Amino acid sequence: MLDLARLRALHAVAVHGSVSAAAIALGYTPSAISQQIAKLERETRTTLLERQGRGIALTDAAQHLADTAQELLSIVERAETTLEERRGQPSGRLAIGAFASAARGLLPSVLAELATRHTGLDTRMIEVDPHLSPDLVTRGVIDLAVAHDWDISPLPAPDGVERAVIGDDPSDVLVPGDHPFAGRAVLRRADLTDQRWICQPPGSVCHDWLVRTLRASGHEPDLAYQVAEYHTQLALVAAGLGIALVPRLGRGPVPDGVVVVPLEPTPVRRLYALWRPGAARRPAITETVRILQEHWPHRAAG
Repeated sequence: MLDLARLRALHAVAVHGSVSAAAIALGYTPSAISQQIAKLERETRTTLLERQGRGIALTDAAQHLADTAQELLSIVERAETTLEERRGQPSGRLAIGAFASAARGLLPSVLAELATRHTGLDTRMIEVDPHLSPDLVTRGVIDLAVAHDWDISPLPAPDGVERAVIGDDPSDVLVPGDHPFAGRAVLRRADLTDQRWICQPPGSVCHDWLVRTLRASGHEPDLAYQVAEYHTQLALVAAGLGIALVPRLGRGPVPDGVVVVPLEPTPVRRLYALWRPGAARRPAITETVRILQEHWPHRAAG
C-alpha cells in the first residue's frame, strides 16, 4: 500500500517545483523530503525524479502519482473536515499562506491567539506571493491564504476559492527629509512624475499598481531601485536615493531622515482570507477568519 506521507511529499515537489521549496511548504528539511521520495521510489520500483540542468523534474510516472496524491489528499481533507465539524472545535493542522507584510504586521498576534485558545490546532505558516495564493489554495497546498489586491489590479477569483474581506490597508509616499515633497501636507498623483522610484520587483502587485498608475498619468516611471523588502526600501529612502510608495501594514517605525506624506486619492490595497469551499465547514477556518478580522483594527502599522 502506498504511504500517504510519501505521496504528500511527492505532491509538494510537483506543486512547488523543487525539493527545497516542498520542504519549506511542509515544514520539513530537504533531506527528509528526499528520504520520503527515495522510499516511495523503492516502494513503487519506479524512478520518480530525474536531473534536469541544475534542478530536478518529475518523470511521467511521478506526475501520475502526484495527480493521484491530489485526489487522495482531497478525500482525506473531506474526512478531516467532517470529524472536526462534529467535534465543534478547531483542531488538526492548518496551513496558512501570507504575503510578507501581513506575515509581519498581522499574523503574529493572530497565530498567538489561536495557539492560546485552541491547543488542539497546529497552525503552520509560509510566506506566499499574493498572486500565487488562489492557486495554492485551490490545489490544497495551503488551507487558508491571506492575500491582497489593489483597485486597478484585482485578485484573481478562480473557481473553488471562497473569500472574506479582512480590511483595507492605505499606502503613503515616503521621501527623504531634504526632498521638496517633505514639506507638503498632501501629494496628488500628478506630482509623482519625474521622480526616482524605489519599488518592488516586476511581477508584484505593488509594482504593477505603481507602473499602471504613473503610466495612466502619461509618464513612464523611473524605477531606479527594485527590492522586495519594504525595510530595504525604507533604508534606500533614508539614504536619499529616491521615493517609495509603502503600505502601512507591517511598515514598522520610519527611520530618521524619512518623511511620510499622504497621497490623494489614497492608494488602498484590500486584504482577503481565501479558502476552499470544501473546507468552509472547518471550525479552524471560520475561527481563523474571525480572528483575522477582529485583529485588523489593531494591526501593526506605522
